[in-house]
Amino acid sequence: MRFEDSSLSKQYTYTKETLDFGVFYFFDSFMISEMNYGIHLCWKKIQQIIKLIQNHYGLDCKIGYISNKVNSYSYDPNLWGKFYKEYDFLIASVSVYYSDINYINATLEKQFSKKSIKRSDSIEEAVSWVLNLEELKESN
Repeated sequence: MRFEDSSLSKQYTYTKETLDFGVFYFFDSFMISEMNYGIHLCWKKIQQIIKLIQNHYGLDCKIGYISNKVNSYSYDPNLWGKFYKEYDFLIASVSVYYSDINYINATLEKQFSKKSIKRSDSIEEAVSWVLNLEELKESN
């Protein structure tokens, strides 16, 4: 379910940003991404997302990240390693999956990430989990 189609979109205040490859929702202490169907999420696109994050939260932010996988798209899971070498603003992340292949991809992501990645089958559960992270409560 797309975030804006969920009841959560009416419960929380957020800022929406759209790039040519996806939509991004920014909240006080976390963000949600929804990539467009069929895109390849390469390092150049990741850097565009990081620029949005830093513009919204500042350079020294600590946030949670929810990847709402409403569409199929490709990416190189090895980019997690590159990301963590260069950036340290993610406390934890959640992959919301809606298909078996997205569940498998989320499981693969867990192996490449240095931070906690939870798998969830609903956007509501993902938001609840992020909002209850002690690390996020401490950093904000």
